[in-house]
Amino acid sequence: MSETHTMTAPVAATPAKRIGSISRQRLLNRTVHYLVLSALAVITVYPFWWTLVTAVSTAGEVYSFPPALLPTEPGLQNFLEVFQTIDVWAFYKNSILISGATVIGTLLICSLAAYPIARMKFAGRNWVFGAIVATMILPSEVNFLVNFITVSKLGLTDTVSGVVLPNLAGAVGIFLMKQAFEAVPQDLIDAAKVDGANEWEVFWKIMLPLAKPALGALAILTLVSAWNQYIWPSIVMTSVENFPLSVGVSYLKGTFSFKTRVVAAGAVLTVLPILIMFLFTQRYFLRGFDGAVK
Repeated sequence: MSETHTMTAPVAATPAKRIGSISRQRLLNRTVHYLVLSALAVITVYPFWWTLVTAVSTAGEVYSFPPALLPTEPGLQNFLEVFQTIDVWAFYKNSILISGATVIGTLLICSLAAYPIARMKFAGRNWVFGAIVATMILPSEVNFLVNFITVSKLGLTDTVSGVVLPNLAGAVGIFLMKQAFEAVPQDLIDAAKVDGANEWEVFWKIMLPLAKPALGALAILTLVSAWNQYIWPSIVMTSVENFPLSVGVSYLKGTFSFKTRVVAAGAVLTVLPILIMFLFTQRYFLRGFDGAVK
């Protein structure tokens, strides 16, 4: 008898197996995604956490390894010493004044600059916008010399105006508002012009109200930047009583020695208000950037 060989066709994967394989792949991708985000969160948060632990600790080594994750003998003595060493409330007042003026001026100027670029047709419009965007690649320190000479010629040294004016027209703000204005339907503008509205009325009554998310995001971004800036105010300001808090806390560091815990406490007092504000307003910040990206 001759032997017969039968060939068995490969069995196709069942739908249940395919679904299970896809689910495992998605689970693996999601796990890797969250692990990467967790690692980035730790790297981002740890410097502030170390500063906070150092500020509230009253004993132990400051630069121990591995670094302490919890305070040793926690207390508020370091914060009390900050208030005894510098006039914190005066510096807070200066920071609020500088930051508030910068936010208001930035919203106004960036909106006025972005509207014609986004909605008006004129010769060289793309070149103008390209030149504005190109300034984003330059570090801010490049402009310090020119800005200081300009501020000095205008007699604005050691004034709030000298600190605020050079920071009002930023490329990021103009770009953000341009994207927001371009997202407004053209039909609304045409209807307003048919009803007799001029360009100013279109800008003020239609464009700005519809761009509120972008305005909110720009306001938060500008506030954080203005509150934290150190180099430019320290160049323009010469009187200690006019310093913002970011510059004033430098007086916690002596010429030959300083207390690390007290300096850390001053840094916490500087960062804490803006951090709390951002935590309560982050949804507006993300909403504004989401609209700009779309």
